[in-house]
Amino acid sequence: MGPLTGVRVLELAGLGAAPFAGMVLSDFGADVLRIDRAGPTALAAVPNDPLGRGRRSVVLDLKSEAGLAVALRLADLADVLIEGFRPGVAERLGIGPAECAARNPRLVYARMTGWGQRGPLAARAGHDINYIALAGALDPIGRAGGPPVPPLNLIGDFGGGGMLLALGVTAALLERERSGQGQVIDAAMVDGAALLTSALYGLRGAGLWVDERGTNLLDGGAPFYDTYVTADGRYVAVGALEPQFYAVLLDGLELSTAELPGQHDRAGWPVLRERFAAVFQTRTRDQWAAQFADTDACVTPVLNAAEAPEHPHNAERGTFTSVGGLVQPSPAPRLSRTPAAVQEQPAGPGEHADTALRDWGLSTEEIADLRRTQSDGSSAS
Repeated sequence: MGPLTGVRVLELAGLGAAPFAGMVLSDFGADVLRIDRAGPTALAAVPNDPLGRGRRSVVLDLKSEAGLAVALRLADLADVLIEGFRPGVAERLGIGPAECAARNPRLVYARMTGWGQRGPLAARAGHDINYIALAGALDPIGRAGGPPVPPLNLIGDFGGGGMLLALGVTAALLERERSGQGQVIDAAMVDGAALLTSALYGLRGAGLWVDERGTNLLDGGAPFYDTYVTADGRYVAVGALEPQFYAVLLDGLELSTAELPGQHDRAGWPVLRERFAAVFQTRTRDQWAAQFADTDACVTPVLNAAEAPEHPHNAERGTFTSVGGLVQPSPAPRLSRTPAAVQEQPAGPGEHADTALRDWGLSTEEIADLRRTQSDGSSAS
């Protein structure tokens, strides 16, 4: 029984950021019903996709009169509607925020886009790499003298996009308790990615960051905040920023401060990096992990997706779980009284539709009409 138990979320099927928000809301107890399109979809390309966990599905053709009518009926019963179309598409379909608010003034209408609902680029296509590039979040990532390195699609799609959309939804639901009114959430990945760089702007303002990638304290420029290859070709991560942690690092590497430049002597950083690299190559990754396991040197093994769930710390905390036979991250963060939990494994398009529609309040007659429409025009299932 998560903290969002009793909250109904209607999700118009999409990819990436919007489904991630739906997953998070579902993990925290919301009843999420996804409207899928008829026919083959991109969702089927990733069987048992964790982004689809925890919700049920109904298939509707929103371009048909009958399909749109059912979708609007579900919006009447929802607390939240999530859509990830380009600006104007939901309006053209007849399920935009104005149409829904006129019928359900308490509805929180959450819109997920890359560029936002307005602005010169609002109607343009894009992907995570484009949004974070324009937000200033891509340029600082990479080695000195090299090009920016895409950080998967973690910053735009999931951190700046889906996570902030879920935060906006919970904030709007909380405000609704006071006002009794819903509102529209304009969540743009470019905005969210920019927000994630807030600390960088603080460092720049204080003169502690320069706009040359790979030369700063947290971008791999500092030898005590970087990764190093080990004897077996794997890597360890070093984050010994504070002087007390740096001293423990040197002790574990069996290096003496007397023979090294000072920690924050930038002119000496190449020497520090060379010495650290040479020492780390004398043992395997796991040997170094054991060496530093019970210390505050801030040294950890760099694990891949197969290894991370097996690490003793992650295993003890249950950081990963198995849903439908697929290992994946567990819900987070953790609440003491009303913890999050995976509600269901990912549903196929239209799976459990009758049950979900009945639970949401559609009558037997309405569901029967929907079935007749499906047999006549394949608009729902």
